[in-house]
Amino acid sequence: MQPAISVTAPAVPTGLIRIIIVVTAISAAVMELIDVTIVNVALNEVAGALGATIEDVAWVVTSYAIANVIIIPMTGFLGDYFGRKKYYVASIILFTIASYFCASSTSLWQLVFWRFIQGMGGGALLSTSQGIIFDAFPPAKRGIASGIFGMGIILGPTLGPFLGGVIVDNYHWSYIFYVNVPIGILATILTLVYIAKKPGEGTRKSQIKIDYLGILLLAVGVGSLQYVLEKGQSDDWFESQTIVMLTITAVGGLAGFIWRQLTTNHPVVNLRVLGKGTLGVTTIFSFVAGLGLFTSVFVYPVLVQRINGFTPTMTGLSLLWPTLVGIPLFPLIGKRLSVGASPLPFIIIGMCTFVVFGFYSGTLNGQANQWDFFWAQLMRVFGVTMLQLPLINQAVAGLPPQDFPSAIALNNMIRQLGGAFGIALANTFVTRDYAQHRYDLVSNLDPSNPLLTERLNLLGGASQRAYKILDLAVDRQAYLLSYLDTFRLVGVFFLIILPLVYFLRTRKKSAAEVALAAKAMSEAH
Repeated sequence: MQPAISVTAPAVPTGLIRIIIVVTAISAAVMELIDVTIVNVALNEVAGALGATIEDVAWVVTSYAIANVIIIPMTGFLGDYFGRKKYYVASIILFTIASYFCASSTSLWQLVFWRFIQGMGGGALLSTSQGIIFDAFPPAKRGIASGIFGMGIILGPTLGPFLGGVIVDNYHWSYIFYVNVPIGILATILTLVYIAKKPGEGTRKSQIKIDYLGILLLAVGVGSLQYVLEKGQSDDWFESQTIVMLTITAVGGLAGFIWRQLTTNHPVVNLRVLGKGTLGVTTIFSFVAGLGLFTSVFVYPVLVQRINGFTPTMTGLSLLWPTLVGIPLFPLIGKRLSVGASPLPFIIIGMCTFVVFGFYSGTLNGQANQWDFFWAQLMRVFGVTMLQLPLINQAVAGLPPQDFPSAIALNNMIRQLGGAFGIALANTFVTRDYAQHRYDLVSNLDPSNPLLTERLNLLGGASQRAYKILDLAVDRQAYLLSYLDTFRLVGVFFLIILPLVYFLRTRKKSAAEVALAAKAMSEAH
């Protein structure tokens, strides 16, 4: 099937063709982003259906993030090797097939496996979609393209819980994956028909060498580290031989990966660019930004469903409304950055907002309703908005244009790694904190305290049923306190790295440099 845009058509599409291309690329990107968070509101249902704990079900989220960490830095390389259009279509197809098998899974680890495969397909959709949207606009309007894509970046993860909630409340949890199948088929057809190949696309295959060892070391290192972070607490850390062995494997794999990338002539991830410009420091901010976004969107649905009695649909709506308020900021920020505005003020505002979000969220309680959480979630959306595009721009500040693709791929990889680390950290932290809070609460249950006696009498006297109800109340309070402490911990991370903004300062770019950077940014994607 031949693309609708022929070789005689204008280099930049216009009119209806441009609209179709943008809608196709945004649909694929949003589909991928929705799947990052759509399972969050369904964790309780998935755990019950597959006979797993909430802590184990977290692997459904983190396996997807790990796959993204592995594949995202390779996206540019694979696009060059196979051709961007072919790789994009193959990724959509892989994502769609994996979605079907996720929905058909009958065990937790079967679901985790197909979520990993789904993440391998989805990892290419984000950055490749961005490049396709950039190519659909002339250079002077690529700030608008950034804003459009930015709205998808923030809308996708927030639509996920809402759609997931509606589906889980009205249908079976498997439909949160089945819904991707028709969208994936439509996106595949539209891509084949309307998205043209770039000039020379796929012709350099014989010139590109694949760093198989680097890919293997990255997968082994990240996978082993994630297992240690997820299961260390429940397996009593280094009392477990498995944890010890995988810790050694993680250290060896990641050290070997770094050595390989710095010594080979054909690295899968160009780590050498970390020493240029402000990229090295920017990746720290990107890591914490990913940690803050993924952790807060993971913990919040579990908190409000387990403690505050929200239904999945209520949970999704409580995330949706604040996002709709914050979305218009994205094109405004994109436009300001496209004319040479410094990303630094946006980054500082975003960091400070996340600090306030973390500590404010930590003050809420088990009686809070949707509107009580609205302001906290609005702060989260505002913080993400202020960080997303500016961090991408900051990542390439001071770099020559030829280093933009490597810098952007590395920055995106670090953000996803921060998200995977954040979810694992949240699981471990909640488990430890819950145990401590429960111990403290039980220690304060003094049998001679008249208030305790009165409470037991209200529950029917000192009976087994009364003590069971009291135990459940203590359990609920301990979990509430541990979730609130997790939000505070997120705020602490942002507070700790805030002074590092001093090292993000760069000289102001000239108009010519801004135009060159905009062109190189589009080519980098």
